[in-house]
Amino acid sequence: METKRTNKDLLVKGIQNMGICLVLMFTGPTILYLAFSNQDKPTYILVLIIAILLCLGAVFFLFRGIYIIMQSLFKD
Repeated sequence: METKRTNKDLLVKGIQNMGICLVLMFTGPTILYLAFSNQDKPTYILVLIIAILLCLGAVFFLFRGIYIIMQSLFKD
């Protein structure tokens, strides 16, 4: 009878995705705040778009990281 074990390679990959998410969770809102603080500047729209993309990237990497960690724990 074989015991189930955690796939450590997938677990490390999932934790890396969560680390990327953590970085994006701080940089996205910070840049978003800077964009809203400087609405009179000509680069306002560009900085706003970049900040929104970073925030969406944080959500993406969060769900991807959780999914990969769950695969490493419960996949046969």
